[in-house]
Amino acid sequence: MMLSFEDNTPVPAPRSTDTSATAAMAADIPSGAALRVRAEDKRVINGLADVNQLVPFKYKWAWEKYLAGCANHWMPQEINMSRDIAQWKDRAALSEDERRIVMRNLGFFTTADSLAANNIVLGTYRHITAPECRQYMLRQAFEEAIHTHAYQYIVESLGLDESEVFNAYHEITSIREKDDFLIPFIETLTDPTFRTGTHENDQKLLKSLIVFACIMEGLFFYVGFVQILALGRQNKMTGAAEQYQYILRDESMHCNFGIDLINTIKLENPKLWTQEFREEIRGLMRRGVELEYRYAEDTMPRGVLGLNATMFKEYLRFVANRRCQQIGLDELYQGATNPFPWMSEMIDLKKEKNFFETRVTEYQTGGALSWD
Repeated sequence: MMLSFEDNTPVPAPRSTDTSATAAMAADIPSGAALRVRAEDKRVINGLADVNQLVPFKYKWAWEKYLAGCANHWMPQEINMSRDIAQWKDRAALSEDERRIVMRNLGFFTTADSLAANNIVLGTYRHITAPECRQYMLRQAFEEAIHTHAYQYIVESLGLDESEVFNAYHEITSIREKDDFLIPFIETLTDPTFRTGTHENDQKLLKSLIVFACIMEGLFFYVGFVQILALGRQNKMTGAAEQYQYILRDESMHCNFGIDLINTIKLENPKLWTQEFREEIRGLMRRGVELEYRYAEDTMPRGVLGLNATMFKEYLRFVANRRCQQIGLDELYQGATNPFPWMSEMIDLKKEKNFFETRVTEYQTGGALSWD
């Protein structure tokens, strides 16, 4: 399939005017002023306002998330990997099960963030017609590049076989199944012939946004985050764990932005949110939980780090319930609880909704960021 960089943004149409009033004021209106953007004319999809005019803002939440993301900037090279290198070389420092966790995580994440970046840059971006939202998505795409860089930095630091790690999404079944689930939703939006503006295609776009915000970034990443952060909590692979902690913060931002985008599209296009569509989303969410649980079973066939695969079944149900609630769906798994309360120390799932209500001044660059 040929990739197209053609912008899908509708051409702005002149607003209808009262000809008598226009004639009376013609001498005072600069050339082109009739096409100046008004905030009320903006829409997240299928908008007609000029996407090159960032202000006046309509979606201030998107701009605030952009500022928060910029203030939370970090780079992989800031993190010392010397302890990780020594532990990886010492066969007694890490068990084979712990090494399996590291290798499987890198195998999934090295390409997962590339898939996310391609989905944003080659797909979603061109269908979003709100420049504030586009501004955040540009920052998000850069952060996905940083994440891929971080995994490469870990792979290089540990002296791992790069071809083995980066090709794992073709070779490891539990990883390939997750990517096979995601790729059709990428192809929908990157198809150069795809256009929004019809009920069917607008639902396809909304579905893809939900898959990426709520299932990929909001669910598929969480087994890996728990596992690597659990290693760090036991003073193992602390450099990798620190990088995953930064990545977790970024991905939480991405997830929250995506959820706000989804809910705004629903608000502006209520006819898309049909009962049939909601049931389809619930089915996709269940499928996501199933695939991530298989990944948990594959990455830890035996108990390790005080964790076991069965614990992740409850955790994934807990997270899935949270994602459903955030986009206005009923819980899928009644009574599911969080078996990893210590994850709240990293990023409390229950508080994600309010994450961006803190002042921007509370964010710092990566080298100085406090996790307290």
